[in-house]
Amino acid sequence: MQKLSKFIFKRILGWKLVGNFPKHLNKYVVIAAPHTSWQDFPIAILARNYTGEKINFIGKSSLFNGPFGFVFRALGGTPVDRSQSCNMVDAIVQIFKNKEEFRLGISPEGTRKKVTQWKTGFYYIAKGANVPIVMATLDFENKQIKISEPFYTTISKEKDFEYFHTFFRGVKGKHKKLS
Repeated sequence: MQKLSKFIFKRILGWKLVGNFPKHLNKYVVIAAPHTSWQDFPIAILARNYTGEKINFIGKSSLFNGPFGFVFRALGGTPVDRSQSCNMVDAIVQIFKNKEEFRLGISPEGTRKKVTQWKTGFYYIAKGANVPIVMATLDFENKQIKISEPFYTTISKEKDFEYFHTFFRGVKGKHKKLS
């Protein structure tokens, strides 16, 4: 699967990977942005398979219904019922604490629509689980995914978010107006 993913990612689609996921870490949160298109998902899955990293994801529960639900589960997905009022951050922190190895990929925007402010769940998951955040661009303009070094949250949420936004500054998603 790794060789096939690499062939599709690089040769057929013409994408490149800049940087590497931290092989020495068993647990971290990956934030991938900007999330502007359904095409982000297959590109991210190809990159994940190409690198050989096991990175899980969560998605709205409707994605896991119907004929393709098994595919999303097989790809490492877990459904989230956003209609229920539960503390998702605490539940995911507990998953991190209970597993020897867990890497969670998530979109900080929480949607494919244009947003003025990111959701903060990824941040509090990383903080609560005491794991770093790895940033990954979905740069359609340059056809590249750039991966950051692991970043551990500090006591200043504002400065941490400035750091995140600086990493993603200028990156254009598939739909540039939504980036």
